[in-house]
Amino acid sequence: MSSYQHSLDPFFRPQSVAVIGASATPGSVGSILIRNLLSNPFGGVVYPVNPKRKATHGVRTYPNLAALPEAVDLAVIATPASTVPGMIQECVAAQVKAAIIISAGFSELGAEGRALEAKIREAARGKLRIVGPNCLGIIHPPSNLNASFAADMAKPGKVALLSQSGAICTSILDWANQNNIGFSTFVSVGAMVDVDFADLIDYFGDDPATNSIIIYMESIGDVRKFLSAARAVARNKPIIVVKSGRHELAAKAAASHTGAMAGADAVFDAAFRRAGILRVSFIRDLFHMSEILAMQPIPRGPRLAILTNAGGPGVMSVDALMSGGGQLAELSPETLARLNSFLSPFWSHANPIDLLGDAKPETYRQALEVCARDPNLDGLLLLLTPQAMTNPTETARQVAEFGCITGKPVLTCWLGGQTLQPGRDLLTRAGIPTFDTPEAAIRAFLHLVQYRESQNALYETPPALPEDFQPDVQRVQMVVAAVRAENRTLLTEAEAKDVLAAYGIPTVLTVTALTEDAAVQTAEQLGYPVVLKLQSKTITHKSDVGGVRLNLTDAAAVRDAFRRIREAVPQSAFDGVTVQPMIGGKGFELIVGSSVDPQFGPVILFGAGGILVEVFHDSALALPPLNRTLARQLMQRTKVFQALQGVRGQKPVPIDQLEMLLVRMSQLIIDFPAIAELDINPLLATSERVLALDARIVLHPTDHPPARL
Repeated sequence: MSSYQHSLDPFFRPQSVAVIGASATPGSVGSILIRNLLSNPFGGVVYPVNPKRKATHGVRTYPNLAALPEAVDLAVIATPASTVPGMIQECVAAQVKAAIIISAGFSELGAEGRALEAKIREAARGKLRIVGPNCLGIIHPPSNLNASFAADMAKPGKVALLSQSGAICTSILDWANQNNIGFSTFVSVGAMVDVDFADLIDYFGDDPATNSIIIYMESIGDVRKFLSAARAVARNKPIIVVKSGRHELAAKAAASHTGAMAGADAVFDAAFRRAGILRVSFIRDLFHMSEILAMQPIPRGPRLAILTNAGGPGVMSVDALMSGGGQLAELSPETLARLNSFLSPFWSHANPIDLLGDAKPETYRQALEVCARDPNLDGLLLLLTPQAMTNPTETARQVAEFGCITGKPVLTCWLGGQTLQPGRDLLTRAGIPTFDTPEAAIRAFLHLVQYRESQNALYETPPALPEDFQPDVQRVQMVVAAVRAENRTLLTEAEAKDVLAAYGIPTVLTVTALTEDAAVQTAEQLGYPVVLKLQSKTITHKSDVGGVRLNLTDAAAVRDAFRRIREAVPQSAFDGVTVQPMIGGKGFELIVGSSVDPQFGPVILFGAGGILVEVFHDSALALPPLNRTLARQLMQRTKVFQALQGVRGQKPVPIDQLEMLLVRMSQLIIDFPAIAELDINPLLATSERVLALDARIVLHPTDHPPARL
């Protein structure tokens, strides 16, 4: 009867390890594996396996697993790729509990390698857990296990590192050892034929020796499994990810603006945010944020106060803060009065709080104490430059008394060389993070804000349907069936608006006219001015082909517009026009839409709209379903949101109506997985209402079922 409680325990606390492909050749993987296991005693037995040798590194070597005196817990395989499926079969026959496949030459090389992986999966299914192939191995400092071919052993710590790249693993380990950073475990996951990120997140989520989980990711694996594991663990332990491949050179062809704009990397951002994961851009930030989240509280919002003894670094900090989406906190009148009571008359009297070059340690402490009480501040950054009257070490000692302020992180940047190091060390020991540059400190604060948003999203559980909302599902079913009957995937504008209206999304009145006379008659019924648009079952972007005519004020203008639209496209693509009232008044053109990501399924987009939507790229993504809180958070991640709240004398738009529109569209996408792409562009938002002026919906082909998360 196994004493292990979890199927992954044998990887981290084995009592016996077999190295298949053990070698005495200096520098070989098989030799390094044996050396690492022997030079870091883990309390168990090491069995080298190699049919060509009697001994390896002074240890008796066995010809195969069957010859071992006991069934081992863990096998580490370092033989050519073509032999690995057979080795896995041997492991199963020998009742090995777990295997690490170090060998390369699998899916990274194409179809032949993928076939080998399939054989491995089939041989191991339900009988043996596998890490790899093509990985560096596992280091587990709590048990002193080094089942890897890394050059060094990792130091003990509270951080679990999971990495898809072996080369990145070795770089991180080298950097971490130089900076005295330790780990609760160090796993190179490789190609993840079995054990994947989700399994390891779940395992180390329950590990009392692990405070946070950091991940270097190239591909996500099983999306549903990953997000489920992350959501469960992120409530209790920070999960921080560097995901490579942010910039894709090729954009997929799409019939909608949303499809073109919803790039895979932005979808990863949306998914990580919804799962409570913090995404960072640099490997160093993995460790910084892991430490900061362990030391400092999470800010309640993005408003930062900056205290400095020099103007330049303060300005640099403001630039970084504003460009990163943070806010410069506005000091309360009470705070200003208190600061005035002890600061020089020449201090800045605003945020950044310039304490001037002769600021004493006591001045920093008093200013920090005053700002800590200001409800307008969500975080504090202290900058210090070494000047003639500066005492960096004593200033750090005074500041260290405020190592933890409830709800307000304190970050510091002591700018300079070795003379400032004692002060930095004092701050670090007090649990106050310190950085080399203002920009690095600001980036850390913005990551904290991002983490707060992700944590908030974790606790949002949208209902199956928005409250008091009864969509006309049957009406949409009829439209979809009619389009399918004509063997189409593209809905006409009128059909698309009919679908939106069935879900309570306000649309401009749209009437189809097949002839010139019918267009004039409809225009007169609606009242001038009107808009004529191409109606086509094949052309998606009407404005690109001259298919939109605005502000038509009489019958002659309508007739001329009808003829021009008809002549602008092939006859086979012309199915008449739609006639709509010309909507005037001041407002904002927005876009909302959805497309289907091949990994994550449906994705919702919100942003600034109009004909230049793909030029300005002011948009944000979220995963459905949405409730009103999640809808507002989606909008808040765009630049246009600030303008929607009122700018330059323009009244604010009804944000609550936008929220409900996004929630209802989210429900439409969930209810009808046949929808591949949806655009409402432009969505006009004025101070009185929101109104869909144009709409585009594309269905999945009947022979290509939709991807679902």
